[in-house]
Order: sequence, then structure tokens, then C-alpha cells
Amino acid sequence: MSHQTLTPAQPQAPTELPPNAGRAAAGIALVLVAQLMLVLDATVVNVALPHIDADLSFGPAGLSWVLNAYTLAFGGLLLLGGRLGDVLGRRRMFEVGLAVFTLASLVGGLAQSAEVLVGARALQGVGAAMAAPGVLALLTTSAPDAAARNRALALFGAVSSGGMSIGLLLGGALTDLGSWRWTMVINVPIGLVVLALTRRVLDETPRRPGRFDVVGALAATGGAVAVVWSLIGAPDHGWTSPRTLGGLVVGALLVALLARTERRVAHPMLRPELLRSPRRVGGLAAIALVVGGQLSMFFLAVQLIEGELGFGPMATGLAFLPLTLGIFGMSRVTPRLLGLVGPTRMIMAGALGLSASFVWLSAYGAGDGYLAAVLGPMLLNGLSAGLAFMPITTLVLSDVEPEHAGSASGLLQTFQQLGGAIGLAVIVSVYAAGAVPGEFLPGARAAFLTSATFAALALVVGVVLHRQGRRAAEEPAASEPAAA
Repeated sequence: MSHQTLTPAQPQAPTELPPNAGRAAAGIALVLVAQLMLVLDATVVNVALPHIDADLSFGPAGLSWVLNAYTLAFGGLLLLGGRLGDVLGRRRMFEVGLAVFTLASLVGGLAQSAEVLVGARALQGVGAAMAAPGVLALLTTSAPDAAARNRALALFGAVSSGGMSIGLLLGGALTDLGSWRWTMVINVPIGLVVLALTRRVLDETPRRPGRFDVVGALAATGGAVAVVWSLIGAPDHGWTSPRTLGGLVVGALLVALLARTERRVAHPMLRPELLRSPRRVGGLAAIALVVGGQLSMFFLAVQLIEGELGFGPMATGLAFLPLTLGIFGMSRVTPRLLGLVGPTRMIMAGALGLSASFVWLSAYGAGDGYLAAVLGPMLLNGLSAGLAFMPITTLVLSDVEPEHAGSASGLLQTFQQLGGAIGLAVIVSVYAAGAVPGEFLPGARAAFLTSATFAALALVVGVVLHRQGRRAAEEPAASEPAAA
């Protein structure tokens, strides 16, 4: 009898899953692959720069544009990309952006001159700016339930923060085993596969009706480009140079024009209410500070490992493996932690760990080995970054109406790019100010401590957000007796 009563119950377990769970999982996996490709391209060419210079004769000043052209286009056009996704459909803009990115990767891989490579890198940034805002929006709309959404956001945070270290690993391997051109061409087959599968596993999102805000689009794009361009050049031209100050003033004026325009037009590109939530603004500040501090890991630490320890490109990439594993390992835990301790405590713990890892790296001394002085900070940094990214993303995207998810995603990733540009400019300036000719460590120590300061400021933001959350929770409880 017991066997007969259990038999009909056995097939009931799978029915707990939504009917489209398999397709939704495939869609989430697909957009995460695309996000990984977009993020790792910010660093995949780093360890290949000497080989690129040898082939195309850039010169010391021009070589930085192999990195900066991508960052400038990506960071400057993200808000516009988010708005285009809201108006024209996020899947459509995801496809268009990915197609542009894939084509630009092929052109860059075949480039025979410095100008063509820089142009291809800028075109990659344009494609990334069109595709990236749709990634988060498609993730949240593809998830069949809240638990799946949290898992997808955790993986997004892991991919976004771990993609840069994966880029170093992949770039080192491809450069050592083949050529620097492979760091560009590798995107082509991946991009083609993602494009071929997109319509099979992803649904188009509803379009947001209304006129296109041309003034807002030009102001947002121009302002972001002016700010990023100024910050990228600050280490070379000086923070008080006419170029830097002029660019920042132009950027500030365009941002002011954007704010004025968005309050007045009927269909704004960036809805002002997205910035009325203190928790969302705090999350945006935290992501900018965390990413700004992290840039020292992908620029200074690369120089430390290659220059001081004498590692080759592939070995340098492998040296970042603990950081990558820490990020992805933590991403398996963060969805559960979010429900247990809440996002603000996770942000505080992650920021504290990041700050400690940078202080630890600043203590590196001449003659120290990788295992004794670099492995520990790398692992701590990865675990801490993995702990912080997912709750920050949750704060920024919470309570956003589905039709505005693209704009919110573009805003989040714009702050990531701007935070990275500001962080890199400040860190490089501090490094240059403290550098001793022919020696790496004197300037690097101060620069790593600057990264620790960025992370410490993110910790302060987390504390403020936590206190605000506690006060908001206590106010209804305090008002209950009076209401009774």
C-alpha cells in the first residue's frame, strides 16, 4: 500500500519548475557569455601590449589608446545604449551591439596599422555600449522566479568583476601560444554562436512608447565622453592642465544640461526618479568606488608580477587565477547570504576585505615571492569582490519598473566605467608622483594604498546605507502604538 501511495506522487516534483525553466536557463547562460566577452575585452590585450607595439610601432604614448579607445566609447555611450534598448527593444539592441562588437573584433585582429587597431577598439566599445545594458534587463526578464533572478544577478556580478582577471589569463595564454591577434579574433566565433542562438532562447522585451529624447541623448553621451576623455588623459597631461580641467568643465555643463532636460521632457532618456532613491544612489557610488579601486589589481599588479617577479604573459594570467576563483566561488554563496544578512552588510564586508587586500599588497618588498606576498592578497581580493558586487547590483536594480530596466542597467554600468576611469587616473597619478626612476615599488605602495582608500570609502557608503535601512525599518514599528 505504501508503494502504491508513493507512486503517483513521484512525478509531481518536476512540476514545481516553471514550464519555461530550461529555455530561461539557456537564455541566462547566453547573455552571461556575452557579458563575459564584453568585460574581459577591457583587459585581454593588457599583457599583449609589448607584442602589439613591436608589430604596429605605436610608441609609448599611443599604445595606451589600445586600452583607452575601448573604455572611452564603452563608458561614453552606455546611457544612450540603455535608452535605445528601452525604445527599440532590448533583444534587438543586444543583437545589433553584439554584431558590431564581433565585426570590430575581426577588423582589429586583422589590423596592419596602429590607426586601424585603435579604430577597431573604439568600434568594439560602441558595440559593447549597445549590447551591455540589455544584458541585465534580459537577465531579470528571463529569470522564471525571484530565486532564479538572484542567482542570475550573482553570476552577473561574478562575470563583471571576474571578467577582467579572466581577460588577463586568456590574453596571456593566447599571446604565448599564438599571437596578440588571437586576443581579438577569439571574439568572432563566440559572438557568432551567441547571435545564432539569441532568438531561440530570448524573447523580445516590450518597447517603451514615446519620442526619442535627442537633447538628452547628446548631453548624456557628450558629458560621459568628455569626463572619461579628461580622466584618461589626466596622468599624462596633469590634473590641472587646460585639457583636463576644460574637459571636466564641458562634461559638468553637459551633465547639468542633461539634468535640466530630463526634468522637462515628456519621455526622458534617463528618468529622474531612478536617482531619487538614496539606496540606489548609494549603490551607484559603491560600484564606482569598488571598481575604481579594483583597477590597481589589473594594471599595477600586472606590472608587479611581470616586472618584479619576472613572469611571462601566460604565467601572469595564471597568477590571477586565485582572484578569479575567489570571485566565482563566492558567487555560489551570495544569493543565500543576501536573504540571511541583507545587501548592506555584504557590501560592508566586501569593501572591508578589498581594502585589507590592497593594504596587504602595499607591503610587498623587494625579494618577496608570489606565494608569500601576492597569493594571499589575490585570494582575499577575489572573495571580497565576489561578496560585494551582487548586493550592489541588487540595490541599484531593485524597485525598477520593467520598462525602465534598460535605463537602470545602463546607469549601473556607466558608473562602473566612470568609476574605473576615475580610479585608474587617480591611481596612475599617485604612482607617477611617488615613483623613483628605475624602481617600481615606491610609487606602487602609495598607489595600492590609494586603492585601499577607494574601498574604505565604499565601506563608509555601506555603513550609511545600513543605518538608513535600519531607521526605515524602525519607523513603522515606532508609529504602531500611536496609531493604535
